[in-house]
Amino acid sequence: MSAMPRYDAVILAGGRSARLGGTPKALLLADGRTLLETTLAAARGARHTAVAGPPELAHLLAAASGADGQGTPLLVREEPAFAGPAAAVGAAVSALAALESSTQSSRRDSTGSGNADPRAGSCPWTLVLACDMPQVADAVRVLLAAAAAAPAESLVALDSTGNRQPLAALYRTSDLRAAVASVASSGLANKPMKALLARVQWRGVHVPPGSTADVDTWNDAQSLGVSAGDLP
Repeated sequence: MSAMPRYDAVILAGGRSARLGGTPKALLLADGRTLLETTLAAARGARHTAVAGPPELAHLLAAASGADGQGTPLLVREEPAFAGPAAAVGAAVSALAALESSTQSSRRDSTGSGNADPRAGSCPWTLVLACDMPQVADAVRVLLAAAAAAPAESLVALDSTGNRQPLAALYRTSDLRAAVASVASSGLANKPMKALLARVQWRGVHVPPGSTADVDTWNDAQSLGVSAGDLP
């Protein structure tokens, strides 16, 4: 049996939620927990997790600290705020790379040698998820199973209609970082995810029906069993 692939995770939780009247998607409830908590649970196997979202989410991330032996997820923000998913992914990927570099440096200092612990190196995969898909754990399981076969390319979920879902994907870390770096000079603000995907070799992976269904409107929320709970 192939080993479970090692991965970091990026979770996007900072959109305007315009069609929900500004109600934060991350704080909507499904089965008694927020959509952010649901998405964090779907990515529980990640070595490190970066959440792109507003400061108001810090209390949820602190509460998630220690779950399944994980540390507190990083909270990052794209610049400017609400600059779109590509900018949010870029900010989170950069934060994870900086954390990795810092960890490597600390390990070298603590051992007094020039060699870092190889276990602290880059995870070969980076899971990218939007926080508005209440059943996304089913898609994650399929993506991880596909990655266990060690394909050369990134893996992007394909929904039941065959449409790609770049915010439910398992990217090769090196490719994703290179894509972010390639547009660093011009920036990613207000650019679509396809601006990054154009620089990433990927293939589609069919995931279970409904696993990437997202909450864009209150009708979507109702059909997916999602509610505002006690939010004002």
